[in-house]
Amino acid sequence: MLPFVEDEHNDSSRPREACGVFALYGHEDAARITYFGLFALQHRGQESAGIVSSDGCNVSEHKGMGLASGVFKESILQKLPGTLAVGHVRYSTTGSSTLSNAQPFLAHVGDEYYALAHNGNIVNAQPLRSELEGRGSIFQSTMDSEVVIHLMAPHLKKGLEKALSLALAQVEGAYSLVMLTRNKIIAARDPRGFRPLALGKLNGGWVVASETCAFDLVGAEYLRDVEPGEILIIDSNGCKSLKPFPAMKHCHCIFELIYFARPDSQIFGRNVYLCRKRLGHELAREYCPDVDMVMPFPDSGNYAALGFAEESGIPFEMGMIRNHYVGRTFIQPTQPMRDFAVRVKLNPVKPLLEGKKVLIVEDSIIRGTTSRNRVKHLQGIGIKELHMVISCPPTMFPCPYGIDFSSKGELIAAKKEKEKAIAEFIGLDSLHYLTVDGMVRATGLPKECFCLACYTGDYPIEPPEKIDKFCMEIK
Repeated sequence: MLPFVEDEHNDSSRPREACGVFALYGHEDAARITYFGLFALQHRGQESAGIVSSDGCNVSEHKGMGLASGVFKESILQKLPGTLAVGHVRYSTTGSSTLSNAQPFLAHVGDEYYALAHNGNIVNAQPLRSELEGRGSIFQSTMDSEVVIHLMAPHLKKGLEKALSLALAQVEGAYSLVMLTRNKIIAARDPRGFRPLALGKLNGGWVVASETCAFDLVGAEYLRDVEPGEILIIDSNGCKSLKPFPAMKHCHCIFELIYFARPDSQIFGRNVYLCRKRLGHELAREYCPDVDMVMPFPDSGNYAALGFAEESGIPFEMGMIRNHYVGRTFIQPTQPMRDFAVRVKLNPVKPLLEGKKVLIVEDSIIRGTTSRNRVKHLQGIGIKELHMVISCPPTMFPCPYGIDFSSKGELIAAKKEKEKAIAEFIGLDSLHYLTVDGMVRATGLPKECFCLACYTGDYPIEPPEKIDKFCMEIK
């Protein structure tokens, strides 16, 4: 097997999202439209992709490991007939990366099929699973998502709406999910609204997706967000809204706005591109060293860097050029080329940077290894000074709600709490993180509506024991 070279969203030292979901009701080519929806959401997960479709009687599925473009071909899409479909792209935060854990998860219960695609992380999945197995449930995968189907099964005689409401009432954590039966599409979002989920219309049909950028690609009209705690039942009668759960304090994941969501998406009522530019404005107000230029490490820091340059008046430059044609695999470099993984993706414009004082804008530092390697690559070309600003606070605590932040003490800000120590590790002349207040101010939303646990350690839901122990160790 060839070595694996990961893109920016797959970099092992970068934060990774759990999944992206897409669902469509009422389109004669539902599977094909769903494929394009998954293509737009590919940044949310690159390990596996899957689509389940229905023509009202028969349910068809196809799943595979890798990118949507590799999993689905024309011949496969033609074998997924119907006017309903749900799709999923996955990066695993729970359950191993195997085909058995690829979603949508399809189950046959009684005389009905249920296909579920889920984004988020159910924090009490393990005790629920143990209890269900004690009562005789047999699980087909190690995914937390499968728990929902098993919780529904005993209550389906009461009707789908009741069964799903009772199942989700037992679940704690983050979930934005879509589900398919033979003739229905269901969408649901947890009462705290951790993860985004949007509702749209397409040629008289209904569309649900993790992000609005998927609507733009398929030509759908964005209507609104699925509300926290809301369940939508979409069938021939239209779109029915249920709100079976008590209202809770919202806990939107602020990292969606900082890093995960595509900049052309609308998340939590905010345009991501404009929000990231405002993060750069806030950074420049907090910290502005004497430098000759502002530059991002493309593409993650682009928008905050633009905002920093606007606010500070310091020229914006693209001092590092990204190779957009790097494949997912390449031949193993020899030992003298051990920094090849950095150079194959980013290359500096030497005449622009030589002898200059440079400020780099990044969106986050998780383990610090990627930033360290990139800075090391720059140090040999004669740059006078290297400074860095980060458009979020130090990531101090792991996330149990669907982001792959380390739970093993690998977060650099948890080990090296002072900015100076982190700057020395990376090889910088100075480093500044955006404050929590500055970050929240850039969103234009109240602080109370966000989950900030990865920065503050204040978890809105009791985290699993292994996360909880880690937090106690570093507090």
